Amino acid sequence: MEQKKRVLSAIQPTGEMHFGNYFGAVKNWVDLQQDYECVYGVVDYHAMTMPYQSKKLRENVWELLFNLLATGVKVENLFIQSLVPEHTELCWIFNCFTSYGQLTRMTQFKDKSQDSREKTGDDFISAGLLDYPVLQAADILIYKADFVPVGKDQEQHLELSRNIAQRFNNQVGKEYFVLPKSLYTEVPKVQSTADPSRKMSKSAGEKHYINVFADENRIRKQVRSAVTDAGDTPEGSMSAGVANLFSLLKASGKQAAYDALMQDYEANALKYVDLKQGVADALVEISTTFRNRKAELQADKKTVKEQIKASSAEIRKIAQETVKEVKDLVGLMNVRF
Repeated sequence: MEQKKRVLSAIQPTGEMHFGNYFGAVKNWVDLQQDYECVYGVVDYHAMTMPYQSKKLRENVWELLFNLLATGVKVENLFIQSLVPEHTELCWIFNCFTSYGQLTRMTQFKDKSQDSREKTGDDFISAGLLDYPVLQAADILIYKADFVPVGKDQEQHLELSRNIAQRFNNQVGKEYFVLPKSLYTEVPKVQSTADPSRKMSKSAGEKHYINVFADENRIRKQVRSAVTDAGDTPEGSMSAGVANLFSLLKASGKQAAYDALMQDYEANALKYVDLKQGVADALVEISTTFRNRKAELQADKKTVKEQIKASSAEIRKIAQETVKEVKDLVGLMNVRF
């Protein structure tokens, strides 16, 4: 039987999961589990690169893990990054195969540096923010992942991972690391319902994202208040707000409702109230399923947490073996295990 290819993906613990997160990444994680060997990380080391509170960080890690399990991610595929210290050990080794110039040219470093200055009014930028693409490369390569699901805005980081792997292979004279490939899947573009010119995001404020685990009334209220037409849409074109609602409906799997409402739109007979009703019903249906499942998981928190710690320990064995082999190749001492 042919061995499944391995997929690696990771997510930062930034608190609530919104439908942009779910449709843009997490739903894809769930679907990929059927065809690939999946390794999914909650990367708490990465969350330290921007201003944060230590207690909140730990709370966010567990909150995200319960959310991921509730949406259908399998516990045996999950690990917590800080429970696998080999990530940071490999990151240091990779630092010696990465140029400073490459890191300063990373788009997200520039963007996040500016964001940090604006939020804190402080010129302090952590070295971790500059270096985190190297840690990201370690996250990927330590599991010898064949594929990494990425969006276009993440391609630069994956290319850096491939560059580091190639430079490492050239240095040690062996094709040790397989160069990971991008795994492009159909991912809907989910915008803020309050301002469809912006991506759905928690950083923009509460009205700009819809929490997957919010109560029904909250979800319906946010969809009802969704912007449909800002008044600057060219004649004959679908406004960004209406397009976003259609995108949410389709991403929810409601193809029949999508087709019927699209037919109304094309016939110039669409009522926005009907479109909003369809979107609200679809999101509430998804949310209700997930909230019920999360309640079941939270009824036995201790057991679930132990399961996640156990899966992290099992996944760590892969990382330990990689680091042992890497240290042998670069001439470092090894603690045998």
